[in-house]
Amino acid sequence: MCVLFLLQLALGHGARRLHVSAAFSAKAKVSMSRFEPASYINYEKMQSNVDIVRKRLNRPLTLSEKIVYGHLDDPHNQDIDRGRTYLRLRPDRVAMQDATAQMAMLQFISSGLPKVAVPSTIHCDHLIEAQTGGPKDLARAKEVNQEVYNFLASAGAKYGVGFWKPGSGIIHQIILENYAYPGVMLIGTDSHTPNGGGLGGICIGVGGADAVDVMAGIPWELKCPKVGTAPSFAYIILLSKSMCIKSWHSPTDAKLSLFTKGKPSLFTEVERLRKYLVKLKVTSIAAVADEFADLLVPDQGCEYDEVIELNLDELKPHINGPFTPDLAHPVSEIGAVAKKSGWPLEVKVGLIGSCTNSSYEDMGRAASLAKQALDKGLKCKAQFTVTPGSEQIRATIERDGYSKILSDVGGVVLANACGPCIGQWDRRDVKKGEKNTIVTSFNRNFTARNDANPATHAFVTSPEIVTALAIAGTLNFNPETDYLTASNGEKFKLLPPDGDELPAKDFDPGQDTYQHPPADGTSLKVDVSPQSNRLQLLEPFDKWNGHDLEDLQVLIKVKGKCTTDHISAAGPWLKFRGHLDNISNNMLIGAVNIENDAVNKIKNQLTGEYAGVPDVARHYKANGLSWVVVGDDNYGEGSSREHAALEPRHLGGRVIIVKSFARIHETNLKKQGLLPLTFTNPSDYDKIRPDDKISIRGLKNFTPGTPLTAVVKHSDGSKDTMELNHTFNETQIQWFQAGSALNRMKELQH
Repeated sequence: MCVLFLLQLALGHGARRLHVSAAFSAKAKVSMSRFEPASYINYEKMQSNVDIVRKRLNRPLTLSEKIVYGHLDDPHNQDIDRGRTYLRLRPDRVAMQDATAQMAMLQFISSGLPKVAVPSTIHCDHLIEAQTGGPKDLARAKEVNQEVYNFLASAGAKYGVGFWKPGSGIIHQIILENYAYPGVMLIGTDSHTPNGGGLGGICIGVGGADAVDVMAGIPWELKCPKVGTAPSFAYIILLSKSMCIKSWHSPTDAKLSLFTKGKPSLFTEVERLRKYLVKLKVTSIAAVADEFADLLVPDQGCEYDEVIELNLDELKPHINGPFTPDLAHPVSEIGAVAKKSGWPLEVKVGLIGSCTNSSYEDMGRAASLAKQALDKGLKCKAQFTVTPGSEQIRATIERDGYSKILSDVGGVVLANACGPCIGQWDRRDVKKGEKNTIVTSFNRNFTARNDANPATHAFVTSPEIVTALAIAGTLNFNPETDYLTASNGEKFKLLPPDGDELPAKDFDPGQDTYQHPPADGTSLKVDVSPQSNRLQLLEPFDKWNGHDLEDLQVLIKVKGKCTTDHISAAGPWLKFRGHLDNISNNMLIGAVNIENDAVNKIKNQLTGEYAGVPDVARHYKANGLSWVVVGDDNYGEGSSREHAALEPRHLGGRVIIVKSFARIHETNLKKQGLLPLTFTNPSDYDKIRPDDKISIRGLKNFTPGTPLTAVVKHSDGSKDTMELNHTFNETQIQWFQAGSALNRMKELQH
């Protein structure tokens, strides 16, 4: 898993500080947000931690280290070794989107605790399906999801969690507007949480079980990241796949806005932060951040592990896809590549928005291109959809005329929600299986992710490139060089788009969509009907029996890429996110079976018949047969979807053996009492057959850093023995032994 945080290091040591009112005192208490007047920013504690760690390590610290180490639970005794040790941290707050919040709150309810220990919020953005347009889609979502929204609202009220109602906007834009600030450490139950780094915080995507730890007041664990930098203007990247902070040279830094740097990033360019905070009317935060400015810049002489240089002046517009965000093409070449590859050139739909591309600036840049087309008598040749990031963005772009321009060019303004980005799209212009091309400014474009159609060729790029291609209606258009034909026959080129980073007037907040929890919610009830097909109270998983795991049946040997979309699909399945048994019917239905190159078709080794993956898993569980999944590289890439870990555990899985894991998914598996293991020798993957039985030896002496052993029994009577690595620390081993992290939490309460 690669999660990136970006930091501009243009600041001199202690220089170019935020403006401070002469009347303001650093000792004054400053609220973390206007919604939590009694929860205060604690820079004093951060500074104390940093001073302790700096003295212990006897070296200068990078900014990312200051923020991370500033949130240590025990700075005096914490073992700190970049890339090796696990840090025990105390994040400032938690944010949960509604799809993951269901399971997170169900787990918190199971903990037996009366109230969350840190400020926490729920954001209703995932369950709104795009169909006809914002108002109608929102009304329909409120009706269809009433049971879930009522559960989340009532659970939030009872346990002290703020509730952002459906229509509020996408969780990450709401965080930028209301909760992020320089130096904050926030964890969110969504993989795009790092977007909050646009306001200078360390914001990290996690699974719901991690969120429960923080809400329960338990120190949260993170592997200590490595760091990197470059001289002059540079960017710091935190939490890459190798847990290394890397850096980019950028002589053209001034061209990048706060919102560009928040995709995802850790950004502390002071003047821009100050302007944004002022626009949000939180000048007190700007002032107190200035008082602690030395805490929010890197120490002089700090050292780094790795350097990557990138000159932004040499970059050209790119478009990525289809079917993976890893396949990049210059926009100038995509037409020729598409022709050669047999990809449809016609752009059926262009879609702008998503949690990382729906700011005021994004909408303004798209509107500037739309205005040029309208001035020449043109509208979009492709269908065009627009997703505002929040109610505040929607109201502001409507007031400033952007919405009218985007609508006039042919755009349909959708609800303030995730929508088609996560598969919440009731698409009707093509039939399932019909080959077509769409272009989006979304985050991912895995097969069938946006519209459930595996034949849709989805490409991702910037909002302005999406807009230009929607106007042209074809991939074979380079907006930098190619001409369009005006309604009067005149040839013209689109001029480079422009858009104000912030509105000239203050933001228009729009409708009030926030529900504050009562001071005391202990008397409130949270009801979950036993007959519900949307919500289900959790039963604890069984504990480890103290013995090695013997003769686990291989359920499926997965071929190639296996993301959390493949393991636990989104789209129509989102409605079951609060019902573990029902959503388990989508377990691994998108994974490719190496035996037959088929999807959701595996052999039941007990009956000899082929069936869907969840069906076979349920049959094995009913017959007391535990099972194992075998996978390839970067298993579990993608969304921080803990259901991809809950479902295998619920249906009888015990072990996941792969070449390598994505970071969040590996942690999620540990949290649910599963064993995520990796081949010491990756070629051992080839030795495992789909009908094998695997025993895991060494669990009685399970210790950090010591590999386990797998004995693989083949159906022909032969065996293979192979070594398996793990990344468990002492605490995580206790999760496994207790059956899950939640079980262990309960043990510690007694």
